[in-house]
Amino acid sequence: MSTEQTILDRDRLTAIETATFRQADPYPWLNPEGLLTDRGFELLRQNLPETGQMKASFGRKRAHGQKPHDRYALEYHPDLDLHPVWHQFIAELNGPAYQDWLARLFATRRFTLSYHWHYAPRGASVSPHCDAKRKLGSHIFYFNTEDEWERDWGGQTVILDDGGRFSRSSAPDFGDFERAWVADAMGNRSLLFQRQGNSWHGVQALDCPEGRLRKVFIVVVNADNLKARLRRLFHRPEGA
Repeated sequence: MSTEQTILDRDRLTAIETATFRQADPYPWLNPEGLLTDRGFELLRQNLPETGQMKASFGRKRAHGQKPHDRYALEYHPDLDLHPVWHQFIAELNGPAYQDWLARLFATRRFTLSYHWHYAPRGASVSPHCDAKRKLGSHIFYFNTEDEWERDWGGQTVILDDGGRFSRSSAPDFGDFERAWVADAMGNRSLLFQRQGNSWHGVQALDCPEGRLRKVFIVVVNADNLKARLRRLFHRPEGA
């Protein structure tokens, strides 16, 4: 892909209104289609990291009694052996168009970004939780398509509303929430959400055949302040 051919569709970023994100219920989130160009999405999808590059994270205990988030995980760093299109994508995410877009939606420029891939097999789930306080939010890019994944197998992120009833230091199940919104996770879709005290979300157990994997790439929007820096300093990456 030449330097003239971008992966992010900047017109789509610009078209998203700040109020659409900030006024969403029950906390700021959006599930846009086509933030990646069609060509960029296909190149990224066809050149995803291999499972052999990843670390298995299964049965790992979580705080507050929540069920393990079983997955294969890979943290990005510039020396990773990846197809060049992925390094170009990271460069665009670190560039002004995407950074300005996040700053507009989150109403702050005090953030840093980190990146990782998660692949999840049959039976894996993401139990309802609120993200760590070191995060401002997350942007999840989905990479399963209809030619190799059935919607009925799951993989959709579920936005959950607890009505203010649960402490984030608890372990409710999906059925305990008052309302839920299911994000579209097929094809060139993504999910951006802002972490708040009640920003519950999760993924129901996958019902895909053995050998199939739910594949996502996640941009973590980290708070850039002293407390957040200390939290990141002592954070243990998944799979470590």
